[in-house]
Formats: sequence, C-alpha cells, structure tokens
Amino acid sequence: MDTTELSVLLAGIALIALVLWYFLGERQAVAATESGGVQEIDITVHGGYSPSVVTVRQGRPVRLNFFRDETSSCSEQVILGDFGIARDLPAHQTTAVEFTPDRAGEFTWTCGMNMLRGKLIVQPA
Repeated sequence: MDTTELSVLLAGIALIALVLWYFLGERQAVAATESGGVQEIDITVHGGYSPSVVTVRQGRPVRLNFFRDETSSCSEQVILGDFGIARDLPAHQTTAVEFTPDRAGEFTWTCGMNMLRGKLIVQPA
C-alpha cells in the first residue's frame, strides 16, 4: 500500500466515523421552560429537529412549538405515536402540539416518513 492509498483509506474511515457520530451520537437534552403551568419549548424543523431531545416532567401540560423552516415533504407531519398524536406542519409556520404525559420514560417523535427523529424524556413528577 502506497502513501496515497493509505491517505484515502484513513480519510474514508474518518468520514465514516463523522457520519456515524452525527446521526447516531447522543444529543444533549434541553429542558422545557414552565410558564403559567405549561412546560413549553420551541423546536425548529429544518432537515431534522432542533433541539432533538427535550426533557419534561410527568403529569404537567406540555406544549411543543414546531416551527417548520423548510418545504421538504419529509417534514410535513410530526408524529408522537406513544401519545396518539399526529399533526401536519405547514411550511414557515409554528404549530403547537399540546398534551399531558401520564407516564415517565423516553418517547420518540418522528416525521411522517419516519426519517427525522426526536426524543421526549419524561421525568417522574
């Protein structure tokens, strides 16, 4: 193996590691802020969810404000299957999703095509 082949191989391994870290790496959770008895957080939808991990408390109302900052067909809908919620997200508008989590745990939300993912961490009251 000459120097060029070795360089290409190492660059390929580094890029694979970067892609795996980006898509599968652990994201830092952002806690919803409580105002007027409602836990609320703004989530931007643009090629993914930001923030993609949200922490709330069990038994208290939650409002997730999804602002869809794109027109990609993949992000037209958000689904919180564990809570029986599916909402259309109009482009360049904010859509509030309100519910009260009745159990603690980690729950996933996805786009309608199940390609974009976020996580809701419900902590015990």
